[in-house]
Amino acid sequence: MKWIFSIMALFFSTMIFSQTPFTVPVWPNGPKESNNISAPEETIDGGRLLNSHTAEMYVYLPDKKINTGTAVLICPGGGYALQAMQHEGHDFAKLLNQKGVAGIILKYRLPNGHCNIPLDDAKEAMNIIRQKSSEWGINPNRIGVSGFSAGGHLASTLGTHFDPQNRPDFMILFYPVISMDNKLTHKGSKENLLGKGVENDNFSNEKQISKTTPPTLLLLSDDDKSVLPENSTLFYNKLKENGIDASMYIFPSGGHGWGCHKDFAYYQIWQDLLFDWMNHQKLLNK
Repeated sequence: MKWIFSIMALFFSTMIFSQTPFTVPVWPNGPKESNNISAPEETIDGGRLLNSHTAEMYVYLPDKKINTGTAVLICPGGGYALQAMQHEGHDFAKLLNQKGVAGIILKYRLPNGHCNIPLDDAKEAMNIIRQKSSEWGINPNRIGVSGFSAGGHLASTLGTHFDPQNRPDFMILFYPVISMDNKLTHKGSKENLLGKGVENDNFSNEKQISKTTPPTLLLLSDDDKSVLPENSTLFYNKLKENGIDASMYIFPSGGHGWGCHKDFAYYQIWQDLLFDWMNHQKLLNK
């Protein structure tokens, strides 16, 4: 009989931690500006999404029994040329659900040289989450933003360019692109966001930090050759100069883009550090 109960317990545990997301359009009546991408959206190997021209959210809500009321808007990376929806989106949302945190993936429109489009999508997504917070079991004062690589740039852009109603309450940034300085930036992300040869310091987010920038956690690898670690260290130093609560963990290896890949040597460690930080920020208590 014991093995029967063990199987039943495993079944119900899987049910709790395998929530099916529902989809919410960011612009149900159409966006104000088009990114002029006409090619059809297409998902290729590894869950990478190409040609995103429709903004949507995939909403993973945790089981009500463990719900903390905290939510994270997730911005997958991909150099503003595509989006790594699986290991920097859906997989992360499921991990958050296991801790009672809502994971809400933003499928943002690629900029295609229209630099304000991803930020517009992120702001409106945050507006929608706050409007739906009661219905979704979310505390409107515990909604953060997270992002990976270029998605980390988008997340940090929201965290430094917000309007009062869509300010994130915290930021979690994985190996983020931060600066548009040619000595530091990721060239592809910069060109896809701004256009080739265009300079715009407004999107150098280390220069946009203020006293109202939200608390931030940064996670990255020291041997990242794609997005230089100086992006994160510069951002961290500027946060501290402005008196912002910030933490940063730099792993000795792993390169770039590890996200929720289980073969990353520090896969469990980064999760432990993340949830410890969230607990310190009082984001995991009900």
